[in-house]
Amino acid sequence: MHLSVMSIPGPPPDPGTDPGTGADARSHLDAAIEPIVTGDRAGFHRAWMPQLPPMTGMASWDVLTALTVAAGRTSRIGLGTGVVVAYTQHPLALARQALTTNAAVNGRLTLGIGVSHPFMVEALGYSYERPAAFLREYLEVLIPALAGEPVEHQGPRIATTGQVTIPGAPAPPVVTAALGPQMLDLAGELTDGTITSWAGPKALEQHIIPRLTRAATRAGRAAPQVIAGLPVVLTSDPEPVREQLTASFGMAAEAPAYRAVLEREGADSIGDVCLVGDEADIAKQLRRFADIGVTEFVSSSKGDTATEARTTEFLASLRL
Repeated sequence: MHLSVMSIPGPPPDPGTDPGTGADARSHLDAAIEPIVTGDRAGFHRAWMPQLPPMTGMASWDVLTALTVAAGRTSRIGLGTGVVVAYTQHPLALARQALTTNAAVNGRLTLGIGVSHPFMVEALGYSYERPAAFLREYLEVLIPALAGEPVEHQGPRIATTGQVTIPGAPAPPVVTAALGPQMLDLAGELTDGTITSWAGPKALEQHIIPRLTRAATRAGRAAPQVIAGLPVVLTSDPEPVREQLTASFGMAAEAPAYRAVLEREGADSIGDVCLVGDEADIAKQLRRFADIGVTEFVSSSKGDTATEARTTEFLASLRL
């Protein structure tokens, strides 16, 4: 199992402060991609960065542009979007941008894509009705477009004709954020795998991995990537840390998809599925993910600066 890192941009400057100069903005971007640079030096397999919607209160960098900048400061680490929200960009436009980025980063890109959650999509003025059906049509346009093929698609949700031509640009692998049955079927049938959030080992072993694998097998595809992401905190006093994580991310449990996966896990709260403990505890928890068939674990370190540094250093030393 590969170990990777998640780079989550911090909050933007206080809106009441002087907006500053372009140099100030670049310093904020540099800070956002610093975990990717650190991950490259530490030897992690891949670094993922989310495309945060404009209503989160976090810095809303364009993730593909940010990863292109990060590529110039790294040498070998893979770069993934975790994830681009399909509703925010036409599939032909995303194909063009992803191919341009993959050319710029020398083929290191993995394109993670998802449908987010009802409250985020509806806040943008879009309907969240039948999200799996929407994503199927989206992928039926995106994937051939990434391959440089002409696209003619006339569906109930997307109607488009076009072709993206970028000579020599390799099509990046595509993975889908999937937790529920329909999304897992779609991920296995049309993409290279799934990237999950807040899914613990029980939900992965008993629900996500079997369903995803069956769909890939039916479609004649290779064994899918199973990319699981969770916070990791190295500590000798785990219970207060779990309580703090639950308080920090409690709103995530209100999203229907996350609530369902927590119920499959038998977890009462977000903190229950995070990896928290000393070196032996965390190594044991990670080995369980590897044993059940997770192909890549994406750590998002939490805590103060010193705790995050210790956690990252420890994870970089592991060989699973």
